Amino acid sequence: EVQLVESGGGLVQAGGSLRLSCAFSGFTFDDYAIGWFRQAPGKEREGVSFIGRGDGITSYADSVKGRFTISSDNAKNTVYLQMNSLKPEDTAVYYCAANGLYGLGFSRLTDAEKYAYWGQGTQVTVSS
Repeated sequence: EVQLVESGGGLVQAGGSLRLSCAFSGFTFDDYAIGWFRQAPGKEREGVSFIGRGDGITSYADSVKGRFTISSDNAKNTVYLQMNSLKPEDTAVYYCAANGLYGLGFSRLTDAEKYAYWGQGTQVTVSS
């Protein structure tokens, strides 16, 4: 059974930093991508950042470029999202998700609809 568990959310002041972790297990595919998404109240879900496990390719939404960094510790089956210079508009529930089709060449890194496995989410609140 594929499982993803997010942690590291919390309340932080604007300009502060948080590091989110996504621990995953149960994958039956050798290569995959992990994405971080977020959803704020009343807004659509947004893809924030993505990383390919095998090739290490990363991608970021324009709204977080230069502030957020995604990384992967393959030995620990954990993906991190380092979030710096946080803004109130970063407030949302952050989810990590896995895409097993990426490693098979059937999906681009940023194809959100191909992320089939999801964690339960972690709340990030940035106060002004």
